[in-house]
Formats: sequence, structure tokens, C-alpha cells
Amino acid sequence: MKVPPLPRTPSGLFSAYTQGLSSTELERIFTRDTADAYRFFSRHLDFDALQKLPWHRRVFTQTRLVFLAFTMKLSPGRRALYGLSLLATAIGLVELFQGLHLLLLPHPAFAPGTLWLLTGFLLLNLLVLIEVADRMSLKNDLEVARQIQLAMLPSGSFHTSGLEACGITRPANTVGGDFYDILSLPDGRVMLALGDVAGKGSPAALLMALLLAMMRTLVDEGLEGPALIQRLNHQVMRHAPRSRFVTLFVGMLDPATGAFSYVNAGQNPPLIRRAAGDYQSLTEGGMAVGMFEQATYAVGTTQLDVGDVLVMFSDGVVEAENTDGVPFDEIGVRSTIDGKGWASARELGWALFASVQRHTDDRRLLDDLTTLVARRLPQLPDAARG
Repeated sequence: MKVPPLPRTPSGLFSAYTQGLSSTELERIFTRDTADAYRFFSRHLDFDALQKLPWHRRVFTQTRLVFLAFTMKLSPGRRALYGLSLLATAIGLVELFQGLHLLLLPHPAFAPGTLWLLTGFLLLNLLVLIEVADRMSLKNDLEVARQIQLAMLPSGSFHTSGLEACGITRPANTVGGDFYDILSLPDGRVMLALGDVAGKGSPAALLMALLLAMMRTLVDEGLEGPALIQRLNHQVMRHAPRSRFVTLFVGMLDPATGAFSYVNAGQNPPLIRRAAGDYQSLTEGGMAVGMFEQATYAVGTTQLDVGDVLVMFSDGVVEAENTDGVPFDEIGVRSTIDGKGWASARELGWALFASVQRHTDDRRLLDDLTTLVARRLPQLPDAARG
């Protein structure tokens, strides 16, 4: 974001800070925003019980409960800092206290300027109260969006004769742009897909939901391979901002024969770990979806034999850095796969997440983490299938 030049005169500074301000907007702070913030923090109060109290106790109790509801929304560190600010203000008022005046009714007297300081403190607290209420309301909305987003993805492990698969995702923020999909096709094949929308947060999550819905619709219409990716590229170019693109890997696996065809549209090359211990990277495809209208894609083919494991992962996995700036990289992925801490596709997915956490020393994620693991199993006999 470009920062505007700092005004050089007091009048210029005043004009810059009051730009767009109107009496209606200023009035709204006290008539609408403050009331909304109070309703947000008092929504759990038992007003029927409060009405039974004497008015002075009711006011004190309501104030105390709203204050606690507000401060408990802060993190422990910020709550401690806020408590220290209240304590410092109280000490300052005590030091500024100059006794009682007996004009008409006794009232406390303070040093000149105290009222201005107290007014500034109260207005600052009102601003913080409104901002925290807005933030918590937004967080609640994002949590609902997160639940909807996760509900769109396959849950649990997928099992069919000859195959087990499991996808796991963990957004860096409340919602994210990574996704995966596992779809059974009418001819017995299984579609395995993993994608990553450029960026994080709500914009990426919206495009992720759009792309996932479009992909499922096109697959239902019978599209696959390069034709599917080209249609998705065309739709993303039409409906997404030019700054957004999607890396995507889509594969079609026949669990009965192990035949696997795929298109890699700019995604980190998934790995096939053979039962014998060697690896194959799946690179055939083309550029990311949504970058160029005339992009073309190639199909890759390989074989997934019994005991082979297919591991797909987003760039958040391989780019996760430790305190020295060293990325987890594909070496970390291979080391986890070669380890003995897993016995199923689901366990391997969680083992990858645990390895990334250890590598980053449990620091806050800078990008979404997503894995999709598929393992070829022996075919069940007909009797066992029934």
C-alpha cells in the first residue's frame, strides 16, 4: 500500500485526518457502534435476574460483567497490558486528587487538566471496545466460513478395494486457499486432486470454493485430463482477479489395475514412493491455472503397484522454514515417508504435519499446509467385497 506524503503544516495535517469525516459518521459512533459493541459483550447476560437487583447494584453488576466479557476476549498478554494501563490511570488520578470541594454538594477536586486526561482515556477505551467487538464478530463469521469450507472437503479416510486415501489441510489463518478432493467415478476409477490458490485468507478461500465446485461439475460432465484443466483455466481467467492463479494436480487412478493418469498444473510434483524404496516425481502437465488464456496441458501416465504410496502436498509443507531459514523441502517429505511412524495413509498425512511442526519449532504457520496420501492395497477377493 502506498503511504501518502506527510502534511507539512498543522492545517494540512488537520485536513488529512478529518478527510471524509461527517457529523453523521461521528454521531454513528455513539448511537450505533457503541450500542452494537454493548450488545455484543452483554449478549450472555441474564437481564431478567439483573432487573431484580436494586438500581445501584444493577448498574455496578452490569458494568462489571460487560468489562469482564470485554477483557476476556483479549489475549493474556494484551489483557495484562490493559490491566496495567488501568492501574497506571488509577494511580495518576490518586496523585492528581486535591481533596473535596464543598460547593453545594461535596465533590472531589483534581489538578487542572485531569478532566481532559480522563476524557481522552475514556474515549480511547471506547474506541478499543468497538474495535474488539468488530474483530470478534468478524472472527465468528470467519469461523462459520471455516466450518463451511471444511465441510466441502472429504472427511476421514477413503477406502475402496485396492486403495486407501486421506487428505488433511490446516489453514495458516482461519480460512485458507488450499484444497483437496477424492471422488469415486462411475467406472470405478478414483479422482485425486490437490490445489493451492495464490494468497491466503478469505479471498483465497472464496476462489478455492469456486474452483472446487467447478471442478466437480466438470468431472460429472465427463471431463478429465488436459480437457478438464483447460476448462478450469478458462473459467478462472473469466471469473477471478488477474492477480489470482491456482496450482493444481489432478489424477485418475484405477484401483483394480493401478493405472494412473494425471495433469500437474504448476503444483509441487507429488511423489510416488515405490514398495522397493525408490521415488518418482510426477511433473507432466503445464503452468498454473488462471495465468494465460491459451495455456495448454499434457497428460502424464504411470503405474501405482501394490505397496506404492502417492504423496501430494502444497508448497506450505516444503517451504516451511526453521529458525535458521532452512526450508522443510522435499528432503523432509521423503524422510517422513521413509520413517516407521505410520501404517496408513491417514497416519502418514499426520506424520508429515508433525514433522513440519518439529522443523519449524511450532512457530506460527506462514502458509496453508495440505497433504493428500493414497496407498495401493492388495485387491480384496470377491467374497470379501460382499
